[in-house]
Amino acid sequence: MENRQLIIFSVAGEKFGADIMQVDSIINPTKIFKVPNVPCFIEGLINLRGKVYTVFNLSKRFNLPQKAPDENSRIVIVKPGMMTAGLVVDSVDEIIPVDQNDMYDISQAETNMDKKYFCGVAERNGRKVFILDLAQLLSAS
Repeated sequence: MENRQLIIFSVAGEKFGADIMQVDSIINPTKIFKVPNVPCFIEGLINLRGKVYTVFNLSKRFNLPQKAPDENSRIVIVKPGMMTAGLVVDSVDEIIPVDQNDMYDISQAETNMDKKYFCGVAERNGRKVFILDLAQLLSAS
């Protein structure tokens, strides 16, 4: 049985998870420079430590209600493979170990979100945690 470490974050009341090995850092919201003619779910660009990253808004990406940024809001810098980008989230909740036996295929989940951006679902304290396929999410822009 293989355990995976997932970082859990919230967006519009939904719980999402990402493999901790694909997370570079978690930062407080910073100035996002708007870019014209991009999909609505791309917030823009940030400059972090001399590098420029595209920032995705997950609530817009998944057609979830948007929340005004507050003291819990974060940008999660992710790096699946050669790509690096930021994800705007309402809060970062915890890092948890998840056993493969506690996960199931996304096709079995009831959700209105586009399932192609997920690699599975885990149960955590009676709640669903949608596990992001970060490579798919970032390449589908």
